[in-house]
Amino acid sequence: MAGIDSVAALTELGRVRLSEHFFMREMLYSEVGNFHGISNIPADPDLAVEVGRQLAGRILEPLKRAFGHVTIRSAYRSPVLNGFCHQRYLAGDTASWCTSNQDNAAQHIWDLPDAAGRRGGTVTLVIPAYLDHYGRTGDWRPLAWWIRDHVPDYAEMFFFRHLCAFNIRWYDGPSDRAIWYLDPPVRELLTRAGQVDFDGDHRRHYAGIIGEAV
Repeated sequence: MAGIDSVAALTELGRVRLSEHFFMREMLYSEVGNFHGISNIPADPDLAVEVGRQLAGRILEPLKRAFGHVTIRSAYRSPVLNGFCHQRYLAGDTASWCTSNQDNAAQHIWDLPDAAGRRGGTVTLVIPAYLDHYGRTGDWRPLAWWIRDHVPDYAEMFFFRHLCAFNIRWYDGPSDRAIWYLDPPVRELLTRAGQVDFDGDHRRHYAGIIGEAV
């Protein structure tokens, strides 16, 4: 796929089917980009689509099969948009919470490999089927443990306070599959590979909360 140089080309990019239920178009939406008039278009559409297919097939589809609708809050970010968000965050705009382009390579910037030359991608999700329980309890951990047991291809997760949203990443390099809760200044580790509680069956953490049918 050539570079995106027209509305027609962008339309075709948006029509790319990443998996059974997910298309590229929904991965390109950005509230910050829309508000400030900054495009969120990949410089390397082929690589962005390649990473998007891995994310959609390995991460999003298992979640959709289990929980129904999956709300995408943030997915692909262009280096221009991510860099703009990062500068606004450094200036005190907490609504523009983005790390640097270097740190977001092979994360939210899907078409930028990291320093090791590895591909990866991050998407920020909300699971509507979990919101009632979260609203009553404020407890994100049952969902985190369920994903740990049922979505083996995630590389890392970061859970946040609002709506139990979380970042989940696919990465083609080594990973410790850490699961974090992040609400600055709080940074809490739930588990990671190598800890005594990482392996095995964790259904005691989510049984009775997430149904057996799931």
